[in-house]
Amino acid sequence: MITDPWFYALAIPALLITSISKGGFGAGLGVLAVPLIALRLPVAEVTPILLPIICLMDAASLWGYRGRWDGRILAITLPGALIGIALGAVGVGTLPDVWLRLAIGTIAVAFPLRRWLAAPRRQRTHEGPGGEGRFSGRRPAQGVFWSFLSGITSFLANAGGPPFSIYLMTLRLDKTLFVGTTAVFFAVVNFTKLVPFAWLGLFTRTSLITSAALSPVALVGIALGFWLHRRLDPALFYRISFALVFLLGVRFVWSSAATILGTAAAG
Repeated sequence: MITDPWFYALAIPALLITSISKGGFGAGLGVLAVPLIALRLPVAEVTPILLPIICLMDAASLWGYRGRWDGRILAITLPGALIGIALGAVGVGTLPDVWLRLAIGTIAVAFPLRRWLAAPRRQRTHEGPGGEGRFSGRRPAQGVFWSFLSGITSFLANAGGPPFSIYLMTLRLDKTLFVGTTAVFFAVVNFTKLVPFAWLGLFTRTSLITSAALSPVALVGIALGFWLHRRLDPALFYRISFALVFLLGVRFVWSSAATILGTAAAG
């Protein structure tokens, strides 16, 4: 097991943020865990530690939101996600994921901005909160596209949350249906990722023992997320979700642009 106290000083708050986000809002802030813990460990060592803990969070979320998910959305999105995972596993170490993260970050910034700028028009025309996002039909083309991106970025960069959240937010689901559907989607995605992670030899005895030691933190965070979810007004839930996607998009753009510019300068 890792004994560095500074690792735990970073890992514990990162896992609390991730688990509260999963339990209360679906996906979202979990993408911050890897870069935060990577301040102390290489990314290649961080992701095998996090994946079993995230699977535990997913299992708890499945129990907490059992029966509160949309089967049609999952039928649309899971095939694309599984293809994305397979492509990520085959291309790990070779695909330019930094450009993919930059593209997703740009869209994640633009999507909430579009909604916020359109809000005065919707108010003038008395358009309801669902607006163009009524979820009848479930927008299959968008679902396949965003879930594919979610699968590949989840494998390559632990960043599958924003693409899937963007798709779900266009549907304007009830907040519990939103989180429940997200829970099932990422449970399938993350448990599937265990296979290629093991195949690639990414798990070690140290990583698995460290995962087990940190697991109670995840369960506490999930419980806090459930508590917050029950007390959130649906309108506030969507305002928070849009804000999270926007902030994550800014972080994606900033980190990806810094990497690209740094590589160009070094070249």
